[in-house]
Amino acid sequence: MLALQAVTPEDLARAVPEVSLAEARKIVAAVHRGEPVVASSAVRRSAARAAAAAGHVPVLALVAETASAIDPFVKYLMAAPDGARFEAVRIPLERPGRVTVCVSSQVGCALACAFCATGRLGLSRNLAAWEIVEQVRMVRAGLTAGGLRSSLRSGPESIGPARVHGVVFQGMGEPLANLDAVIQAIRVFRDPCGLGIDARAITVCTAGLPGGIRRLAAEAPQVRLGISIASAIAAHRRAVMPIARHHELDDVIAAVADHARTTGLAPMWAVTLLDGVNDGDADARALADRALAFHAQTGIRPRISLLDYNPIGSGDPFVRSIRMPAFRAVLSDAGLASHRRYSGGSDVAAACGQLAGAAAL
Repeated sequence: MLALQAVTPEDLARAVPEVSLAEARKIVAAVHRGEPVVASSAVRRSAARAAAAAGHVPVLALVAETASAIDPFVKYLMAAPDGARFEAVRIPLERPGRVTVCVSSQVGCALACAFCATGRLGLSRNLAAWEIVEQVRMVRAGLTAGGLRSSLRSGPESIGPARVHGVVFQGMGEPLANLDAVIQAIRVFRDPCGLGIDARAITVCTAGLPGGIRRLAAEAPQVRLGISIASAIAAHRRAVMPIARHHELDDVIAAVADHARTTGLAPMWAVTLLDGVNDGDADARALADRALAFHAQTGIRPRISLLDYNPIGSGDPFVRSIRMPAFRAVLSDAGLASHRRYSGGSDVAAACGQLAGAAAL
């Protein structure tokens, strides 16, 4: 059966010939308002019956909702009907009342990045498009007027209603390894009858799959791209990202350059600094050289996002670097701006790299 929260009106009208496109728009909009599929002044009884017979609205179970005590981040542990567990995170934005949802695309992950808790799990399965969409719908359903601390500098509550402004595919899993479902979810996120989220407020983050990067540019050209660099020194990158043994950084950056030229969007290059592993001046200079070469090639400067390492549980192999200022200084001396990204919710294992399908580490 069709999962009605994971189709666009065009999908529904194509799959159920008894439903016109105009009726499909009404039906899909009703589903996303949480209303039943029934006849109305705009939907014939026969069309409503056909849609209800062809589709349903499956649900995820909310196992745990854990709010950070140190910032306004909230982690959601969800369970699929088959018992698979995965997590999403509600991220506050600076503008009051707006949040981004960090979603998972897989249960676990096969890429085994050494600084990521999800990578320790291995891959159980891909998430279906409806399971990705439902993560955002569940977070949205929990947003209430006056009940959200929406700014990193805000007090205990915000004023006015809250809404989902954006989505980032940076939860559990490698999105480009489940690209059919990810692209379908993006179509629903963007659709005015679906969740109505601006494509430019959606970011897909990857460890570096060149074919997937190029396909994303072709099929979702308004969606932003983020790539985990780890280090621009090949040996250092291979040491912490096994995917680098199959896709060299040269090949990944070439695909990112194609994405930038196709879309006109600046990619985000993310680097999690690990003490004594990838935080040296040589790493910073190599990153600067890559970024400057990328700009010369494409006319677009990558947005360099530097992250503090977050602990990933027992047997943690890494330590947070203290060289963030020095690393940024090398980039600055090369004429490159960088952003130190705040990764919240670390006390409840909601920060970057910590998601592992549990309420806490």
